[in-house]
Amino acid sequence: MKMWKCLAALAVLTLSGCASVPTASNAEADAVRSLNAPSEGTAGVFVFRDSYFGGALKKDIWVNGECLGESAPGTFFYHEVEGNKPHVLSTESEFSENDISLSVDAGKFYFVRQYIKMGVFVGGAGLDPVDEQVGRTAVQKLSLAEKGNCSASN
Repeated sequence: MKMWKCLAALAVLTLSGCASVPTASNAEADAVRSLNAPSEGTAGVFVFRDSYFGGALKKDIWVNGECLGESAPGTFFYHEVEGNKPHVLSTESEFSENDISLSVDAGKFYFVRQYIKMGVFVGGAGLDPVDEQVGRTAVQKLSLAEKGNCSASN
């Protein structure tokens, strides 16, 4: 019984707290949030983490195997991808990456929520595409994370 209490306490400590990652200036974040359209021939992909569950955890995100960056609670990334084709978004999880395929149309924006979920030893992560209005509202309250800082290779 004592062991279970210790494991439960460890889980609570792991999934609480607050990790941080390098972020861009407020001016840069505002410029990204106010985009009217992605660059010609591309689609704009926002990946955001708006939940504070698992706040002590930082989780890598990749687009087509390329490091987008390491997320923390209250952050988002913006990345343009080639339009009119599918792309693979991945996030670091407990034992392996979790992937989703996102088919995009040029000239449109897409929003993907990264969420933390319970794991056996440490929290895992997943990705969930969300409606554009939901995504736009969420991103308005978050900080723009700096790209290219992944802790592991994909």
